Amino acid sequence: MSSTALAAALVLGLVTGPASPALAAAGTDARTAAGQFAQREATGRAPDAGALRAAIQGLPKDDATAALVRVSGSGGDWRGTAGVHDLASGRPADPDGRFRAGSVTKVFTAAVVLQLAGEGRLGLDRPVRHYLPDLVPAAYEGVTVRQLLNHTSGIPSVGSGGGPDDAYAHRFDLHDPVRTVREATSRKPDFVPGTQQHYANIGYTVAGLLIERVTGDTYASQVSRRVLEPLHLKDTYFPGTDPAIRGPHNRGYQLFGTGELRDVTVWGATDAWAAGDLISTTADLERFTRALFGGRVVRGPLLREMFTLPDPSVREYGTGEPAAYSAGLSVMRLGGREVWGKTGGRWGYNTAVAATRDLSRTLVYSVNSTDAKGEGMNPTALDIVVAAFGAPSAG
Repeated sequence: MSSTALAAALVLGLVTGPASPALAAAGTDARTAAGQFAQREATGRAPDAGALRAAIQGLPKDDATAALVRVSGSGGDWRGTAGVHDLASGRPADPDGRFRAGSVTKVFTAAVVLQLAGEGRLGLDRPVRHYLPDLVPAAYEGVTVRQLLNHTSGIPSVGSGGGPDDAYAHRFDLHDPVRTVREATSRKPDFVPGTQQHYANIGYTVAGLLIERVTGDTYASQVSRRVLEPLHLKDTYFPGTDPAIRGPHNRGYQLFGTGELRDVTVWGATDAWAAGDLISTTADLERFTRALFGGRVVRGPLLREMFTLPDPSVREYGTGEPAAYSAGLSVMRLGGREVWGKTGGRWGYNTAVAATRDLSRTLVYSVNSTDAKGEGMNPTALDIVVAAFGAPSAG
């Protein structure tokens, strides 16, 4: 597997910054040891508690201030918490704290779109313009609902493109999804729909508006009624225009170019909306993952959409690597096993949900990373993934 493919598969929408050389070397040793164990591990064995403890030991450190981890499956469960609630007090991190789940939100959005397809209220192969004629122009008449979900629509991304300082200065700005979509679709497509894959938020912003148009209800209300309430996800919610995290939570920090570490816990998420504004806990996300993979959220043939990649001829936009995203999820091989999941990154917070298709092993983590929008994968997050499933392996 090439380094580009590995990054695309492991990151699954999450990018965080590199640690110092000393920390990176230590992380490499931990990943090697954990990978050697996990690759020998048979399905159904207990989680390697030692490797998992090693993955989160020593927090806070350069790349992260806290980590909350839950591993479950047929071999048993493991729970781990490390780091601090906040740097000022130094008190232990709250294992039940809420956090920003980032692009894990997309899994919830995809699930509701697939539910609506199952009810016959929309068709995955129907053009999006059929439902949103006033929003999607003729230049994008070939884009289907399925292509929104698996990132093959060709609709270009929009955004400021600035670094952390620019984002920080605009952290309380309010963003209108309709305006965002109009700006994106006023531009030339990145590629012919269905021919390439480009992971981005824009398809899920359109999907959120599609949910609202088809149901006549708000996106947040539909996800709450269809997913959060039936599964009793009592600590999961959509913040709307509120930039704060309600209830107990651990503080998030961002390392800026000057070397300054700022508290970025209070930060608006309207720019992400249906693509990344969810706030949740590890317990709730574990419950959701098990219900989703178990067929209790999306049922029947439509669930297979979440475990089906585009045609092999579809390659990643800009790199030519194989497509790695399905409707809401992504896949790679870890420890010799196929693992499906999704990660998310908001300033100060990185999150992941991942599982084997048969639920013999599941993982949920929240890492309070100090560069949640940088290049590469956060070392602590990577160590957790490898400790839970094993080292990346070729197909």
